[in-house]
Amino acid sequence: MAGRLLKVSSLVTGVLASSGFYLYNRQLDLNDLSFIRFGRAAATTAVISYDYLTAFKHVEYGTEEYWVLKSKVHRRSAERLRDLCCANRGTFIKVGQHLGALDYLLPEEYTSTLKVLHSQAPQSSIEEIQQVIREDLGKELSELFVSFEKKPLGAASLAQVHKAVLHDGSTVAIKVQHPKVLRQSSKDIVVMEVLVKAVHWLFPDFAFMWLVEEAKKNMPLELDFLNEGHNAEKVSSMLGHFPFLKVPMIYWDLSTKRILTMEFAEGGQVNDREYMKKHGINVNKISENLGKMYSEMIFVHGFVHCDPHPGNVLVRKCPQSKKTEIVLLDHGLYQVLQPDFRLDYCRLWQALIKGDMSGVECYSRRLGAGDLYPLFACVLTARSWTAVNAGISSVPVTHSEDIEIRTNAAQYLPQISNLLNRVPRQMLLLLKTNDLLRGIETTLQTRASSSSFINMSRCCIRAMARHKRSKAQSKKRRLQITLAESFSLWRLSMYELFLWLKGSVLLTVLLGFLH
Repeated sequence: MAGRLLKVSSLVTGVLASSGFYLYNRQLDLNDLSFIRFGRAAATTAVISYDYLTAFKHVEYGTEEYWVLKSKVHRRSAERLRDLCCANRGTFIKVGQHLGALDYLLPEEYTSTLKVLHSQAPQSSIEEIQQVIREDLGKELSELFVSFEKKPLGAASLAQVHKAVLHDGSTVAIKVQHPKVLRQSSKDIVVMEVLVKAVHWLFPDFAFMWLVEEAKKNMPLELDFLNEGHNAEKVSSMLGHFPFLKVPMIYWDLSTKRILTMEFAEGGQVNDREYMKKHGINVNKISENLGKMYSEMIFVHGFVHCDPHPGNVLVRKCPQSKKTEIVLLDHGLYQVLQPDFRLDYCRLWQALIKGDMSGVECYSRRLGAGDLYPLFACVLTARSWTAVNAGISSVPVTHSEDIEIRTNAAQYLPQISNLLNRVPRQMLLLLKTNDLLRGIETTLQTRASSSSFINMSRCCIRAMARHKRSKAQSKKRRLQITLAESFSLWRLSMYELFLWLKGSVLLTVLLGFLH
């Protein structure tokens, strides 16, 4: 017996020693092992679930003590989730960033805690970056570039960007994918799917499968940098009539699925008011132009850049013309809107702007909200039901209303979760985009300005007229539609002029009074 035990122990020792020697020689990071990543995710999910299951046992629902405790549980759960994302990196950070952008859909404790993931993405070593370039482009750095800055300009969940100079003197930005992300992403999404289903079994109100489904659909697209390059060229052509928009040019001969080389463009982040003040950039004009861009993308073309967080939207004075420009970066994630969806979305926003409640209900239902259409209208606009009833263009956003909306996001989380599982998948990225744009407007203090509603209305009128013309059977009918469109746009321009004159008169009166 003792001899058998000795043989077994010797065998185990040998296996462990050889395994350790193998791992050492391969210089394998334990974080690369799927069971480590799964174990860490499962343990975090278990701890968070146990906290929610046990924390409220001795507290009466609806009392002040209950809401204070719930906020604390939300906060510590969000911190555990943030730590998990930082530890597992890659896809986990990407999904965490997505959640952190949903300001008006998730409790504030989660969004404020997960927002830091935009600045805590991991960096790959210069050796790893060199290896990816060597594998994909078949050359050493010195053969491709005169200079290559080893310190990245920025690191994100899936890649990092370096500044370099080509042999012809052109300065470029090179986006290089983290070497392990592609291999790990599909496994990570399976892990998330298993854990989300387990939590849903424990808490039926927790219905976040929409998040996993979005990650499944979008992650392969975001990991294909050639797709990103094509998106950049498409949107640059599509919005080429906007002189204020700059989309960096792609260098296709130095781009692959894991490497994207583009024209280098400097600028300040779109939410940096100090940068704009220092460089004489008009904050209101930037906000207005950003609204024009996105209204055009959403309502007219149905091809929408869905990651407009401040790091991806820069502002600057053009080095040549000295005119103000918006530089749009990171074109990996776009949502293509189907024509019927886009037109219903147009009609819904027209109803919301006018306060047409029958239209709000009709088009919300057509977009899948069902009986939750009042909640859907509030989620979409981040406005109270009172403001929605009055017409969101006629009621300014107040600080108390903003706090009310954020508080309701925590109280109505099960209903919001149910709503997000009901609406078409196209809506999910639009909601994220809306929240990111609202965050920028809030920082710039231009939220719900009249110009943003006028630009939206203008694009909706054009989109609807284009659709009607495509269905018209005769030249006469097409001419009638064009004339009606021109008249509606003229009325809108007159209203815009009236608001400008009204503002100018008030300013003149105020200045006269002060003097």
